[in-house]
Amino acid sequence: MPDGSLPRANAATLPDIDSFFQPNHNEIARQRYVSALRKHVLFDKQGDMEQVYKTQVAPAYKKSTGHMPRTGHEIEKAMTGQLSYEVYGSMRYVAQEMVWASVQEPVERVLPEMIAVAKRAATDQPAGGSLTLNPAIEIPRYVSALDVHLIPGCFYSEYTQDDVAQGAVVAFGGMVFAGAMGWRQGFKGSYGAVGESVAYYIKNKFLNFKPRRILDIGTASGKNLLPYADLFPDAELYGIDVGAPLLRYGHAKAEAVGIPVHYSQQNAESTTFPDGHFDLIVSSFFFHEVPVKSTKKILAECHRLLAAGGLMAHMELPPRKNCEAYLNFYWDWDTLNNNEPAYSAFRASDPVALCAQSGFPVATGYEITVPNRATFGDANFAKFMTGEMAAPRHGIGGWYIFGAQK
Repeated sequence: MPDGSLPRANAATLPDIDSFFQPNHNEIARQRYVSALRKHVLFDKQGDMEQVYKTQVAPAYKKSTGHMPRTGHEIEKAMTGQLSYEVYGSMRYVAQEMVWASVQEPVERVLPEMIAVAKRAATDQPAGGSLTLNPAIEIPRYVSALDVHLIPGCFYSEYTQDDVAQGAVVAFGGMVFAGAMGWRQGFKGSYGAVGESVAYYIKNKFLNFKPRRILDIGTASGKNLLPYADLFPDAELYGIDVGAPLLRYGHAKAEAVGIPVHYSQQNAESTTFPDGHFDLIVSSFFFHEVPVKSTKKILAECHRLLAAGGLMAHMELPPRKNCEAYLNFYWDWDTLNNNEPAYSAFRASDPVALCAQSGFPVATGYEITVPNRATFGDANFAKFMTGEMAAPRHGIGGWYIFGAQK
């Protein structure tokens, strides 16, 4: 229908909101080009830059100071002005902007239809989930003050009534960003590889763990929450975020694929859930975008929300203490160039120590890198669980997670 309206939904007829995203030939070519450009920058240009560092910059630094660079910050200062670093940074920044631009037009073209489906999902709720929004919510300044990840409008901006545009741009832009490698196709649609991998690790590590309720904080459109429905089918799923467009989009997705998720617009620093309401709290790529003082509040809130014996598992960037100097230099590029000012401060902290400071028993804190299930395979994952195989490094086939148990 021209105005995007649709007949009343039911479990059989509610369209998948993803299905409206139909980029044309040129748009698909553009998205593939951007994905290829990012891969070229992150592998080829980064490799060139690292070679210049090892063969030229590091020896010159040692000759000048008497020692090799000892921190990522020292390397960053030494690399500033180097052509390889400037080319790498410029290309990576432009490619990041191109990611979101490559999906905006095909999203805007079908936005009325997407909004109509999201409204139907919120009203009819064929899968049994729910969506609770709070128009009066105060967006934290670390979200509202800048376009995180260079996403125009960040995660929360709304340009029309019942808007889902930012949810769609983040979802499909994320696929371009990852070269579609961050998603895999399951019988219920596109899942987040991070959520699937962490859920699979928990399922195999804690064999008798049967969570009643699972909470995903900073859930965005929920792609990394949906896999928990397969691995813990008896658990109730909850997702919170401050961005209403993300939640509308994610709720429509979950309802269409038949997974009941209870989404609500909340700040993870202080939620409306009762004490001890959850058995498992998870997150993906969340804490590095939050100031450390807010991280402490969120972890304390997680402690309040978990029942006795409840578990936290947060996928994040590995802290500085776990990485050698060049890798810290590489990871911390985003602090200066990707509108993520809390990035380096989080990585400078000790996540396990932060858990202990938030009330969790010291002995239950943990950090581990787990394999990406989609690429590692279940047979190799089983060997990882028994210690026969190591996980690949975070970002190249592995995911760093930290947490604790109450």
